[in-house]
Amino acid sequence: MQRLYDFLRRHPTWVDTFWAVFLLGLSGVSIVGVHYSPGHHESAVGPAVVSVVMCAAIALRRRWPEKMLVLASATGLVQLVLDIEPQVADFAMLVIVYTVAAVGARWASRVALAAGLSAATLAQIRWPQEHTNSLGLIALAIFQTVPFALAWVLGDSMRTRRAYFAQLEERAARLEKEREAQAKVAVAAERARIARELHDVVAHNVSVMVVQADGAAYVLDSAPDQAKKALETISSTGRQALAEMRRLLGVLRTGEHKEVGEYVPQPDVEQIDDLVEQCRTSGLPVDFKVEGTPRPLPSGVELTAYRIVQEALTNTRKHGGPNTGASVRLVYFDDGLGLLVEDDGKGAPHELYEEGGADGQGHGLIGMRERVGMVGGTLDAGPRPGGGFRISALLPLKPAH
Repeated sequence: MQRLYDFLRRHPTWVDTFWAVFLLGLSGVSIVGVHYSPGHHESAVGPAVVSVVMCAAIALRRRWPEKMLVLASATGLVQLVLDIEPQVADFAMLVIVYTVAAVGARWASRVALAAGLSAATLAQIRWPQEHTNSLGLIALAIFQTVPFALAWVLGDSMRTRRAYFAQLEERAARLEKEREAQAKVAVAAERARIARELHDVVAHNVSVMVVQADGAAYVLDSAPDQAKKALETISSTGRQALAEMRRLLGVLRTGEHKEVGEYVPQPDVEQIDDLVEQCRTSGLPVDFKVEGTPRPLPSGVELTAYRIVQEALTNTRKHGGPNTGASVRLVYFDDGLGLLVEDDGKGAPHELYEEGGADGQGHGLIGMRERVGMVGGTLDAGPRPGGGFRISALLPLKPAH
């Protein structure tokens, strides 16, 4: 049954042709019964032509609704002029009115309504019922007009329903496009986040490894123990960098099912102490203090704080020059976390930091500002009076709305 229903939906003209042939058969039986009965001498040619035309209009109603309306209306007028009495095939006008109201142009729908409302009245005027008074004729005309009005109302409601469903489909398609656009934006944002993470990981750890490698090469012959210690620092720093990069690159992989345990947790505030110790080992004196009462913070705030300190110390190592010292302050407020990173080096021009580092290819302060902005915080960076550079940030516990 489902296949038959699908076939009929795909071939509506065939369905209409079947009903047209069926109606033509009923009309033919009626014509033969009336015009070839004893005592009846009127020609059957006119009724036969009217029946054929009306049935043809039914067969082609969905292909050319407006044209079939004009054809059926013209045929009805010809009946009135030539005095061809109503036929069984005239029921086609009901179907045409419904079709035009449902799928035809707006002007055709109005014409169909007017034709349907006037058809019964014109028929009563042209062929009045015998032995019926005026009041009866009016009642009969009204009674015959009701089916045409109902056919038009039903067709117009179908038009409204189709328009409503079309609007729903359009809205669903638009929402789907918006979801795709939002997904692309989310992917771009995630890529930017990963780029910032990779920059911080690579810039800091590689900087430490380069400094340690230079120191090891310098004291390799005169102080083998110091060279060995530097190499151990390079090894541990490289492992840490690889672990963090593996975590970040794992986010980009698709189609691979990995155990959660393979990924390294994101850095947090507690690991700043290890970061400072790593910088001290690499030859950068860092004074680290924590003020206030430490407490758990949102993961985004903790990661942002760690990356800001990491980026600031990396820039100090790059641009501070020889004999540079730095200080890191973490202050726990009731509603947020304060960061202050300062150094006393010769520094680099503020514009160089804004462009993204000494090579102009990294993120620098731009990346810091993006990170702070993502958690709703504020960042202030610039040269210190008397030399050096200062980075101050305030990270709220709750993002600003």
